[in-house]
Amino acid sequence: MKKAISALLCGALVVPLVACNGGGLREKYAQQSLEKLYERFEGDIERGTAAKPITLHVLENDTAKKSGYLKELLDGFNKMYAEYHIVAIDANQDQFSDLAENGPYGYGPDVLYQANDILMRYCDGKHIIPLPIEKLDAYEYLPDLVKDTYTYSLGGHDYFMGVGVNMQAPMLYYRKDLLPENWETEWDADGNGVFDPIEDMRAMYRWSIARNAANSDQYGFMQSYDDPYFSCGYLFSYGAYVFGDDNTDMSDIGFDAANAELGAGIILQLAGVMNSGCVDNSITVARESEFARGSYFAVPNTQDMYGTLFSETVAAYRKQGMTAAEANAAANENICAVPMPDLPVSGDLTETEGDTIESIVMGGVSAYAISSYTEYPKASLAFLNYATSYEQALRRNEVLGIAPARSDANADCTVQADVAHSLLDMYNDNRISVMPSVSGVSQIWTPLATAFTEIATDPYRPGGKKFTKQDGRPNYVTLNALLDDLCDNIYNAIYTLA
Repeated sequence: MKKAISALLCGALVVPLVACNGGGLREKYAQQSLEKLYERFEGDIERGTAAKPITLHVLENDTAKKSGYLKELLDGFNKMYAEYHIVAIDANQDQFSDLAENGPYGYGPDVLYQANDILMRYCDGKHIIPLPIEKLDAYEYLPDLVKDTYTYSLGGHDYFMGVGVNMQAPMLYYRKDLLPENWETEWDADGNGVFDPIEDMRAMYRWSIARNAANSDQYGFMQSYDDPYFSCGYLFSYGAYVFGDDNTDMSDIGFDAANAELGAGIILQLAGVMNSGCVDNSITVARESEFARGSYFAVPNTQDMYGTLFSETVAAYRKQGMTAAEANAAANENICAVPMPDLPVSGDLTETEGDTIESIVMGGVSAYAISSYTEYPKASLAFLNYATSYEQALRRNEVLGIAPARSDANADCTVQADVAHSLLDMYNDNRISVMPSVSGVSQIWTPLATAFTEIATDPYRPGGKKFTKQDGRPNYVTLNALLDDLCDNIYNAIYTLA
């Protein structure tokens, strides 16, 4: 309440927010050493009557809210810590709220859950507190990659800034009950008992054309290309990268590196076998519902959206006349996930033979961190420990289908268990390029979305094409020029705006 009143007073007096000491508080924390912030965790929470009740504001993502998981998490914590007079509540802020802007003025969260590219950029201004490893129950169960993702180095010292909750990366979700009847004879060229299109993007390209030709309302592979998180992988697969020196050198921007133009050509070719919804976010908006209806055979999606895919598909089965039990069993059986299909070395999706490469996708690790501006660091640490416990990792998997970052929970999870294990293997096999944890990453998204949208527009562009030759093949000269301009635009954004 004090925080809310302070914010209201600032507005009511119509004075600059700095009058509420926001700017001064930001400078105070930025000037403090990380060791000093770390010391705020000394001591223990005492049982009994607190000097004043402690209310923790927790920022979570929208999926956790809509599913009911956040309420369950808060209720469980509040019951456990009632004797400490600590109550955790929903921060009731947008999931992408900016702690650097909100925190110093007193209306940011105490504990926040976000992806590593967002959380770790708060390190530079010391907006989040280094965490005491010895007091973190989850730490020993986190894979090295997850620990490394949340390690911040400064002045020769490494600081641990967030506790990973789930690993995430796009995978191919498809409907097993929509396989063609003749797939074993017509769509399994290598005879390995696997539908070729889920293994090889060349076969997916042909299958998409065939499915739409048979029924103009049905599609094979569908994806909105304006979302860089899902689209960058095509470039990465052919040697592109975000920043140089293991994603730390922001002056070295690598979206045009190696044979990245072949990845851009893959986007161009796939856009031509979808519909114009691939140009904007139309396919993303309709992704779960159209997948459930059977209009889309396969979509790239992340593990935390499995719950939505599942519930939409169950609802579609119920409309077909299934009982609730039958619909749930059918959804469990028919919603499948595999790594993104392999890509041709040549970049030509029309070929039927030739060597392939494994797809690489962009991924991340979502975690909990603690705001430097919290009045209650020790209570916040108690919540963080509770929220990242083995039990909560399993429960989050049950409700949302996420792949737990904790190795013990990853081994024991039940929902999308194969997906969780596969995701861990993909991280270990370098098939996932983790989003950079430096400030400049915030400047890559808009230029990337613009570039990918421009490519995907070409099949639907009236008049002359920009990136397609007369024979229908990608024009790699113009695609390469686009990627060069993309890198220049990102560089200018970082060093003009950062």
